[in-house]
Amino acid sequence: MKLKDLEIFVVGNKPPGWGGRYFIFVKLTTDTGIVGYGEVYAAAVGPDAMCAVINDVFERHMLGESPENIELMFRRVYSSGFTQRPDPTTIGAFSGMEIACWDILGKAFERPVYALMGGLMNERIRSYTYLYPMEHHDMTAFWSSPEMAAESAIHAVNQGFTAVKFDPAGPYTARGGHMPSMGDIAQSVAFCKAIREAVGDRADLLFGTHGQFSTAGAIRLGQALEPYSPLWFEEPVPPDNIGEMAKVASAVRIPVATGERLVTKAEFAPVLRSGAATILQPALGRSGGILETKKIAAIAEVYNAQVAPHLYAGPVEWAANIQLAANIPNLLMAETIQTGGDFHLDLIKHTIQWDSGYIIAPTAPGLGIEFDEDLARANPWTGDGLHLEMQDEPCRYDAPNWFAGGAPPMSE
Repeated sequence: MKLKDLEIFVVGNKPPGWGGRYFIFVKLTTDTGIVGYGEVYAAAVGPDAMCAVINDVFERHMLGESPENIELMFRRVYSSGFTQRPDPTTIGAFSGMEIACWDILGKAFERPVYALMGGLMNERIRSYTYLYPMEHHDMTAFWSSPEMAAESAIHAVNQGFTAVKFDPAGPYTARGGHMPSMGDIAQSVAFCKAIREAVGDRADLLFGTHGQFSTAGAIRLGQALEPYSPLWFEEPVPPDNIGEMAKVASAVRIPVATGERLVTKAEFAPVLRSGAATILQPALGRSGGILETKKIAAIAEVYNAQVAPHLYAGPVEWAANIQLAANIPNLLMAETIQTGGDFHLDLIKHTIQWDSGYIIAPTAPGLGIEFDEDLARANPWTGDGLHLEMQDEPCRYDAPNWFAGGAPPMSE
């Protein structure tokens, strides 16, 4: 059995856009006719350029190879061009196709992917969601309203969620770490206070930031949030500065989480060695795929750290996250888009089961999903934005700062 064909689907996400502007799915077919699906979560270049990278990685390093030889193909890609270092674009391309290889292998052996990786550890996988606006909420006002966030949190908890994430601390800018404004700190405290009062001890609070703060600024903000006991303080400083993140971790009494932008065990291992984080959030469509992320989880196990696979993408990466989560012993929880997402679930024909705050480990072969190619082809991405984008303007200190939860503008 050899890898023979590649097809790429760049699918435009439907409004309101939770999960990003578009998804990049890959389909690999073997010379025996077995098909596997994967998803690329790499967004540093536009989808046309990314498709060219995916095609190059496939033709150069994977075409004609057995889908079983994942380790060999990973080393080829990791070493390509005499690099032997993490590259988010080429490794992102490989990550999606690596997931598809596992889907093929599971189907060939008629077993779920986790069965080929050591078996089932977690039959029920604790999940969490971002807090999104409810139908009656004002979409713009929601992101700066502790009251609306608290109402959304109550709704999520009533659905069965035992953890909810929110990120009210201001903008993500291309300028690197900044000092939060007093207004941003006050708003962050107000969100934590309102949500904690609303849900009590029924749910953990997951405080999201995306690397936007200076070290001193992250410490100021984190210490202000301590009375509300968040389960994690996510990516408080830029992810490329592990030493500074470790300073935050040692100064704030909230566990630090990081990893959605890190690539391979080469970037995750120093995080653990330095004590920068005790919760890792790999995104399997970028981190190296399923096998590489299982290695990351194994390193984390040595450091008594836990894994919470990240998801701000489409349902195929979600399916890969679930296969890993079902298998590893140091799972904390896995992110979902609400209870699976409307368009997300349609793309996989509702083949993943979510029940009262938990994802049920699939038992079907491979990733356990049925990918709807017709629906994917009927919704091509035609815009020119990236999957997610940072703003150029700096943080404001004389007016409120805004961040719309990663959603693309409704006009798109």
